Amino acid sequence: MRGYVILVFLLLLITSCSEKKKGTKYSEIKEIPVSKLQGDQLARIHCSSCHLFVPPDSLPQFSWREDVLPAMAFRLGIYDGEQQPDSLFEKGSGGDRVRNANVFPKQPLLARADWDKIVEYYINNAPDSMPSLSYSKKITIGLPHFNYKEVAYSHRPPLTTMVKIRPEGKGVVYADGKQHINSLTFLTPNLEKDHEVRLKTSPVQYREKNDTLYVTIAGKNIFPNDAADGTLQMLTISEIGHHYNSAEMLIDNMQRPVFMAYGDLNNNGREDIVACEFGNQTGRLVCYFNEGEEGYKEQLLNNRPGAISAVIKDMNGDGLNDIVTLMAQGDEGVFYYENNGDGSFVEKRLLSFMPLYGSQHIELADFNNDGLDDILYVSGDNADKTPFLKNYHGIYIFINKGNLQFKQEYFYPLNGAYKAVARDFDLDGDLDIAAISFFPDYIRHPEESFVYLENKGNLDFEDYSFPQSTNGRWIVMDAEDMDGDGDVDLALGSFVYFTPAGDTTGLGKRWLTNSPSVIILENTIR
Repeated sequence: MRGYVILVFLLLLITSCSEKKKGTKYSEIKEIPVSKLQGDQLARIHCSSCHLFVPPDSLPQFSWREDVLPAMAFRLGIYDGEQQPDSLFEKGSGGDRVRNANVFPKQPLLARADWDKIVEYYINNAPDSMPSLSYSKKITIGLPHFNYKEVAYSHRPPLTTMVKIRPEGKGVVYADGKQHINSLTFLTPNLEKDHEVRLKTSPVQYREKNDTLYVTIAGKNIFPNDAADGTLQMLTISEIGHHYNSAEMLIDNMQRPVFMAYGDLNNNGREDIVACEFGNQTGRLVCYFNEGEEGYKEQLLNNRPGAISAVIKDMNGDGLNDIVTLMAQGDEGVFYYENNGDGSFVEKRLLSFMPLYGSQHIELADFNNDGLDDILYVSGDNADKTPFLKNYHGIYIFINKGNLQFKQEYFYPLNGAYKAVARDFDLDGDLDIAAISFFPDYIRHPEESFVYLENKGNLDFEDYSFPQSTNGRWIVMDAEDMDGDGDVDLALGSFVYFTPAGDTTGLGKRWLTNSPSVIILENTIR
């Protein structure tokens, strides 16, 4: 979804570790000598080689023991039996791609005794449980200047993979990911069904420019996989009614793309594309240069999985558009690709996050009106091996101190945060924030499903939600002026494939039959 989409469902721990099971026979590589290093030293060496170091207190003991350490063991070539288990690989070309990338080495990368030291270090130093997010006050129920509206037509249970408010008051379009549907549903400005466009697979991103639609297809399977069957397709409005001609393939063989950024990267007047090919165990960040009638020329920027969000913008004032990208899936962080002007880019890491953060979305926005773009960052994906509440999930603002140096100056704790957008919703001259959560604390704080942060100045925000916030499980969101009255409205899409683990609230059962595909929060400031 996304932003992401659904994508969403990340296998986090790109490099994490495993406990030795008693009585299990292991292949020992005698050529690998046992080091004299301690467990913490070994953990820093082997974990930090691929991502930011994760200290033991980041997860409870049971999670390290039962899930995270076993996953890391596979990344270090340590298995329960004599060889690699076939269960690590999906069927088909995706599994072949992972094998060829040597994601799971056939032979151990360190001595068994050293591995046991790492396991002991994490187990002995991890807490029994994780601290809960602390709230200074309860979220106010009742949105200022927003009206709640449900669409008149929904797919139930909804698997909404994208939602888009169309330009010029044309209404709303959304996609559903159920295999027997795979459609774009177009709604009138009154939120009634206008028409549907059937596709072979469901879109995760939609872009409308003039009379042309650009739809991004993650592939035959919207869930995490390594197959390269994602596409970018173009549909042109026909002369009869609101129907569309057959889709034209613009780019194919992409590895589960979840987001596309559009912009001119070589100043030739044509719109190029940066594709976040998230993948799963493998993936890519790719620039596709628009060659006109000759199609698109591919330029690889990053060959790691997890590209999830990107922005094309001139960041250094040299007249060339650069690229800012959020990478998830292990080596998480914000990366800057400086445009050299000759089709090449120089990568620079701006921010780094632990793989547990579950990075989901970034936006560039000037929060302090100094003319420099700050970073709005969202972390909270919990569709991984550690699906419990984390006190570092939420909404972050990193202020640009100049020369692309960023410092965190705001954090709003939000369990399972999935997307946030910065807009001046109340038209008072500063940026407010609207955010959704796919993994909120449904038992204690179900209102976290949606939070509106009204800016009071100097990064001081008041938080609000709306009474119907639990009517769906929100995974996608769009913010545009739907009715042309000069203020920004919101559209939220519900995805009910995953219901809360151990749900005692009854919400999951209710969503299956009653959740709308899309709801609108109509801004009434004007």
